[in-house]
Amino acid sequence: MVEIIKKKRDGEILTDEEIRSVVSGFVDGSVPDYQISAWLMTIFFKGLNDKETAVLTDAIMRSGDLIDLSEIPGIKVDKHSTGGVGDKTTLVLGPLVAAAGVYVPKMSGRGLGHTGGTLDKLESIPGFNTNMTTDHFVNLVKEHHIAICSQNDRLVPADKKLYALRDVTGTVDNISLIASSVMSKKLACGADAIVIDLKVGDGAFIKTIEDAEKLADIMINTAKQMNRRLIAVISSMEEPLGHNIGNALEVREAIDTLKGHGPADLTELCLTLGSYMLMMAGKTATFKEGKLILEQLLANGKAFEKLVEMTIAQGGDVDYVKSPEKLKIAPCSFEYKAEQNGYIAKLSAMDIGLASVRLGAGRETKESIIDLGAGIILKKKVGDYVEKGDTIALLYASDISLFDKAKIYMDDAVLYTSHQTDVPELILAVKGG
Repeated sequence: MVEIIKKKRDGEILTDEEIRSVVSGFVDGSVPDYQISAWLMTIFFKGLNDKETAVLTDAIMRSGDLIDLSEIPGIKVDKHSTGGVGDKTTLVLGPLVAAAGVYVPKMSGRGLGHTGGTLDKLESIPGFNTNMTTDHFVNLVKEHHIAICSQNDRLVPADKKLYALRDVTGTVDNISLIASSVMSKKLACGADAIVIDLKVGDGAFIKTIEDAEKLADIMINTAKQMNRRLIAVISSMEEPLGHNIGNALEVREAIDTLKGHGPADLTELCLTLGSYMLMMAGKTATFKEGKLILEQLLANGKAFEKLVEMTIAQGGDVDYVKSPEKLKIAPCSFEYKAEQNGYIAKLSAMDIGLASVRLGAGRETKESIIDLGAGIILKKKVGDYVEKGDTIALLYASDISLFDKAKIYMDDAVLYTSHQTDVPELILAVKGG
């Protein structure tokens, strides 16, 4: 192991056998954490080439069980987001694309830091179960065209262990390590094709379009080397997506969107990602054709019906989906008001995400307990005009003492200007195919 660390430290290319031995040794305990930490740091500074990244992805993927979806006909398409604020896309996109007849096997995660997690949001629905056996997951996808499961100890265990170390050693933000983590989970779930919602900007892990395009290229090349197809949609995370931030609040907004009444930015993103998913599944020949189909499914109620079907199939209390006002919202509220007249020039996704964490909606550590009813509803977005005293956002928490902490971040989040500003572009680029 020392020789492998030195080799990468000196910028040399690792062999397939060396990479696989590191991963297997970490999983079985024969290689200690401190040596893996050193190895991760050498990768952070020296990088991996495309072949090394593909081999690392494959080694991580094969560190545990693989889900075999071969008994399900057709092309199975998965979607992944690199994380953002107010990003309830999976809750809309999964049922929407499944309603179009595409098989969508989805393994999701929990939130950490300023970003939310799909599993936490779904747990706002009493009884909704994402912890299941592989056989049960496959049967649900086969029968309902969609299932959302959590990552258990038997699926890609190397990724779980590596991410925990990356998180505490300052090596999260390496493009090859991000790519191998994302791709290993997606491929272990049995997907034939993947659409990546690659967030970039203030509230994303990737801050620049240049880095986002580099990550997209690595993911596309990794997918090709593993005989999979991948499309990366690079989308802006300068301001939160939609209006609601927080678990139960985001479920409410996802339900509104599936009924055709969602915010414009969330709807646009879901239609864009979904149209590419339909193309990759072979359901449509063009992006425009797919978008028309998905718009119709939102309008005629079929997309919402699929959410109802999925909720019942996964043990959730469907009354909370049919009557979303039943979803528990934290009892204390606070109106965050404009401090001056003007147009909103910026709503920092990062600061608003951190404000929601202070309210209890997110985790500061992996052991933190989430308040599923806490969060923020934005009443204004970038480009809107406000007068002093207008409500910009409603904050919800179970303890009024939390509002002072959250307000500090809200003050940092909002920037005013005297002249009208353009609404920022949401879809910045599309790569792959």
